Amino acid sequence: MLEILPGIAIPEDELQFEFSRASGPGGQNVNKVASAVQLRFDVRHSPSLPAEVRSRLIKLAGKRVNQEGVLIIAAQRYRSQEQNRQDALQRLVDLVRRAAIPPKRRVKTRPTLASQEKRLESKRRQGLVKRMRQGGGEGP
Repeated sequence: MLEILPGIAIPEDELQFEFSRASGPGGQNVNKVASAVQLRFDVRHSPSLPAEVRSRLIKLAGKRVNQEGVLIIAAQRYRSQEQNRQDALQRLVDLVRRAAIPPKRRVKTRPTLASQEKRLESKRRQGLVKRMRQGGGEGP
């Protein structure tokens, strides 16, 4: 069981790991050991995530979620398979934690009277500059 937050946990059987050979440093070891990890998590059909967290996670993950709703996290930063596996799990946890935080609602505000007047005055000044360029305006 992968504990994300109190009330949100993902069972291990919902996670699939694929291992392959990684590019990058590793010397002769890189040609022999499958140390790169690809973590797959079916976000769309996961019963362990609340609906609002699920939709925010799909939106937050972007291109990492395919058409079927499967989140794919690739990890090949480290030379050992276990470190890459832990890295992929940690990135999944971070992503779900960010998706679990509901966005703050925007409070509508009105522009102050002073800011409205300032805006209109700058528009008047700009209009005056343009009239002066055409030769039809009067100077300040």
